[in-house]
Amino acid sequence: MSDKKLAIIATKGTLDWAYPPFILASTAAALGYEVQVFFTFYGLQLLKKKLSLQVSPLGNPGMPMPMGMDKWFPVIGTAIPGMQSIMTMMMKNKMKAKGVASVGELRDLCKEAEVQMIACQMTVDLFDMQHHDFIDGIDYGGAATFFEFAGESDITLYI
Repeated sequence: MSDKKLAIIATKGTLDWAYPPFILASTAAALGYEVQVFFTFYGLQLLKKKLSLQVSPLGNPGMPMPMGMDKWFPVIGTAIPGMQSIMTMMMKNKMKAKGVASVGELRDLCKEAEVQMIACQMTVDLFDMQHHDFIDGIDYGGAATFFEFAGESDITLYI
């Protein structure tokens, strides 16, 4: 068991928000930290067996748009049907071209590094999800489970 601990709360379920918890968790584990990630609300999407994550450009003004679209394309245009799928495809292609690991690969890396991944049972129940929808090797617990670990952690992040 490590002397250093990192606790992360993952609350987002989009492609762009899937990367921070897995990158930070796997890096910390590689540096010798004991790591726990608590997935709650939309963050539970990151633990599903079948990942179908998308980018949501709407309401994300910091997202760099392709072809300088952020300079000439109206924000409301990102609400056009199909735009989310197009932006997701473009983001995945860019990540692949730059050699960025997929979310699934990063998640597997975390499992191999023994990062403890906890699905919020209250949220699982709230959204009528089933345990068989999630990957193997995760735990289920509530806020008290998170606080038990986070209370002794050196670093706690909310993502």
